[in-house]
Amino acid sequence: MKSDFIGRRVKAQLCPRAIVGEMMELHKSLPYPKTVVLVGLMGAGKSCVGRRLAARLGIAFADADKEIEAAAGLTISEIFTKLGESAFREGERKVMARLLSGEPMILAAGGGAFLDPETRRLVKTHGVSLWLRADLDLLVKRTAGRDHRPLLKTGDPREILGRLIDLRYPIYAQADVIVDSQDLDPDVTVDAVQAALTTHFAVLDAASGGLTPAVASV
Repeated sequence: MKSDFIGRRVKAQLCPRAIVGEMMELHKSLPYPKTVVLVGLMGAGKSCVGRRLAARLGIAFADADKEIEAAAGLTISEIFTKLGESAFREGERKVMARLLSGEPMILAAGGGAFLDPETRRLVKTHGVSLWLRADLDLLVKRTAGRDHRPLLKTGDPREILGRLIDLRYPIYAQADVIVDSQDLDPDVTVDAVQAALTTHFAVLDAASGGLTPAVASV
């Protein structure tokens, strides 16, 4: 195994494209070495895509909003109404820190979680962030008729989502990986996410001249 490892290091230095391709093949069949945190606006498909991706990989999935509700004994709407947004964000920060400290999983973050500098730092340190980017029309279509989105209850949903795009997309763009959420069968987006993550981890391995712990254990 040692000589094989050394060989990969030399190959990475001499032929980076070749080693990236080899790493991509390895990562297709291996669990991710870090928690993958899906970020994006409500309606981007974080929970749907996250569940399907986790099922494919045979690893755990967590929805941060559901975890917050379980911890508080209240729905997200009730937390906003009874305790206010600041209390919700504080609880969100704690839940994200707890989930990121555990075993690697697929984690769907709430729409505002990645805006918090401390949460972004935690994600950067302990996970890999992936932004599911969606256009305004798709977000409006997916959130129409749903009454569990507190931020959309304060006015015209399209106008609110447009403002959130202007405010949040520059921050979401700091994510490690970006994949466009498509108005197609969810598995199409899952395929794109899985391919992008495979490439991301392969490039990291090649850049380090070796293997991540998950690959080295093979």
